[in-house]
Amino acid sequence: MPALAVKDAQRSDTAPQFLSRPAPGIIAALFCGYLAVGLPLPVLPLFIHDKLGFSTLAVGLAIGIQFLATVLTRGYAGRLTDQHGGKRSALQGAAISALAGLLYLVASLPGISLGIGLAIIVAGRLAAGLGESQFVTGCVSWSIASVGPQRAGMSMSWTGIAMFAALAIGSPVGMLLYQNYGLEAAMAACIVAPLASIAIASRRTSYASPVGPRLPFHKVISQIWREGVGLMLQGVGLSGLTAFASLYFAARHWDSAGLVMTAFGVGFIVVRVAFGSLPDRTGGYRVALWSLVIEAAGQGMIWSAPTDVMALAGALVTGLGCALVFPALGVEALKQVPPANRGSAMGAFVAFLDIAYGVSGPVAGVIAGRFGYAAVYLFGAACALAGAVLVIAAPIAAPGQKS
Repeated sequence: MPALAVKDAQRSDTAPQFLSRPAPGIIAALFCGYLAVGLPLPVLPLFIHDKLGFSTLAVGLAIGIQFLATVLTRGYAGRLTDQHGGKRSALQGAAISALAGLLYLVASLPGISLGIGLAIIVAGRLAAGLGESQFVTGCVSWSIASVGPQRAGMSMSWTGIAMFAALAIGSPVGMLLYQNYGLEAAMAACIVAPLASIAIASRRTSYASPVGPRLPFHKVISQIWREGVGLMLQGVGLSGLTAFASLYFAARHWDSAGLVMTAFGVGFIVVRVAFGSLPDRTGGYRVALWSLVIEAAGQGMIWSAPTDVMALAGALVTGLGCALVFPALGVEALKQVPPANRGSAMGAFVAFLDIAYGVSGPVAGVIAGRFGYAAVYLFGAACALAGAVLVIAAPIAAPGQKS
């Protein structure tokens, strides 16, 4: 009996102590680090086109190559997270993101030739993609580890809020710095933001990764592809808003295009804050199904809108629908793999969203060219409904079967 008592005591001492909510330090670190994604978005296209004098094709390739780098390195980021924990991946990704900012800053220095300047920008975008894949995968997995898999949906809701807020704040701040102080100031901010993230994250608790057998990355993808494709189909609607809303509103002679992402963001954040734990309580597939239906309705409202008020209402409803798809399907994706593969599962899962943003823009551009800007949102509605059908057909693992 004494020996059994000692073993029981040791087991209780080593049991993980989960938090009731994601650690604020992790969320703050994610926000600061993700500012480095938003800050250069409106600035680099202007610099490449207006200052360096390159074509819009060169702009698109230079900006879009980050998505390619991010997708191709998600597997490495997942393995790093599984083997060394989310904190290690987040810190390493933030450091590489700061390096990307340094490369942007070098490209802006006087005396750099136009071709060399563009080459340095491209190198910076590649570094930013590598940094982002590690940083986001690490922070999302680290946040889930802080609360445990039973609150994974709530954790992913809060990490999504931090990332969306960083994009919403970082882009206008980057533009403000560029217009008032030049590219050097905007790019210096791209260095400071991830360094601030490192300062915050380095002092936070590192939660151990689960031990056990680890699957190769391609097998992880084969386990979570349904959830990933569902997420990818959801991302089409948001991609259409960010890429074509201003052109759609201009073609209709509506002057409120600047409010589109505000309307989307209000719906998105309200649902995440109020119902972020819903996937954990009621099941991810059910939440994802209704969320995708709501997103389709919002996209349909934009497509058929007779006025800008109706279109803005459609953007709001789209935000309501998009809000919980990521945490809902993410919860189910985590159930499909052994605990020791959760980092790789999150890396693969997020990669599907990267693909959505990288592919749906050009596809929607072709649709807009042939059928008009409104058709972009009919396409978004069709994709969301296709995602809903996929969710209905997705196999639901028995409770505790794979998690």
